[in-house]
Amino acid sequence: MQTENVSALEKQLEFSVPMAQFEAEVDKRIQRLARTVKMDGFRPGKVPLKVVAQQYGHEVRQEVLGESVQRRFNDAVKEKELKVAGYPKIDAKPSPEGSQDLVFSAVFEVYPDVVVGDLASLSVERPEVAVSDADIDKTIEILRKQRVTYAAADRAAAAGDQVEIDYRGTLDGEEFKGGQAKGYKLVVGEGHALKDFEDAIVGLKAGESKTFDLTFPQEYHAKELAGKTVTFEITLNHVAEPVLPAVDADFAKSLGIDDGDLDKMRAEIKQNVEREVTRRVRAQVKEKSLQALLETTSFDLPKALIEMEIERLQGFAAEEMRGRGMDPGNMMLPPSMFEEQATQRVRLGLVLAEIVGANKLRPSSERVRELVGEHADSYENPEEVVAWYYASPERLSEVESIALEESVVNWVLDRVKVIDKATSFDELMGNV
Repeated sequence: MQTENVSALEKQLEFSVPMAQFEAEVDKRIQRLARTVKMDGFRPGKVPLKVVAQQYGHEVRQEVLGESVQRRFNDAVKEKELKVAGYPKIDAKPSPEGSQDLVFSAVFEVYPDVVVGDLASLSVERPEVAVSDADIDKTIEILRKQRVTYAAADRAAAAGDQVEIDYRGTLDGEEFKGGQAKGYKLVVGEGHALKDFEDAIVGLKAGESKTFDLTFPQEYHAKELAGKTVTFEITLNHVAEPVLPAVDADFAKSLGIDDGDLDKMRAEIKQNVEREVTRRVRAQVKEKSLQALLETTSFDLPKALIEMEIERLQGFAAEEMRGRGMDPGNMMLPPSMFEEQATQRVRLGLVLAEIVGANKLRPSSERVRELVGEHADSYENPEEVVAWYYASPERLSEVESIALEESVVNWVLDRVKVIDKATSFDELMGNV
């Protein structure tokens, strides 16, 4: 066996399959096949070996060859202590003069040596957030808006109103696909239509019409309209203004407080908000910790692993499109769309694997149960959710992976400088 370095991670390995061993295995399988094969003119198990070999010999040889090559390759990389990344490209080579052995050349990549850098010079900010009564009030307002209803209004349309319109769009005097509708409803200002389109509705009263030009953005999803200027004619049929529910017993009941007690409602909302704050703080600290790891650890990446990750991300994207009622057909999104994300995921995965292995990190059963419990608490019957997780090793393994990542994050936090930063509720929630 000979090994050559093609590049930093790419290797070329030459190995052979002894012809005598190969032929012996072929003969053994043909004999075994002859005991059970059925052929016209012969009783079962009485077909001559020569006839079996003529009929099935090629198929048996291909099968044995494939298995022999894979076995010899596996033995070779094990002997050389090589960790193969991806799949090897194996080609047959001419046998040396005087030898009948089958010779092959395999080109493949290996996993890099990952050495985690010094984290002591880095810092990670950890948000500190105290949930106030004002924050609870803001959350209640959000919940009210989620339960908004609309009442007819005899006035001009304004931002926040729900309107019903008819519209007709033309490009160079011709109607275009998707540019016409009757009885179309939208809430002005929610961004479900282009801003210039929504702005044109403001100020109109029921029964009034308006004609205006609109230029589609260059990045508009319908390529045939991107950057084009069209003419729209809209007629406003109906205006309805938003009506928020009162904060009373009925409102509390709609949030699951059976007796409608407002104090209980606020207490439960605060508990849910604090749970969300904890989750977001944890997520931010995790992201910053993992970024610190990547900043201090540099190594070459196997192209094969990046390509495999790109294919996986393409598959996820296709499934997501199907979940939204779109049919991706045979069209896959281009690999370039996922290359940066795939590269980052592969690099992070190798770093995490090194830390977990080198430090023998394991998810504790206590933390796994805590995570399951935290998730279950958001459901009406937490006990059933906990039982559902523990009834399936596959489901539980997902939580164990989260707990293991937490162990890595804690390992990082023990080595970097952690700076607790006072943060407002709105800042943490992205409301500023």
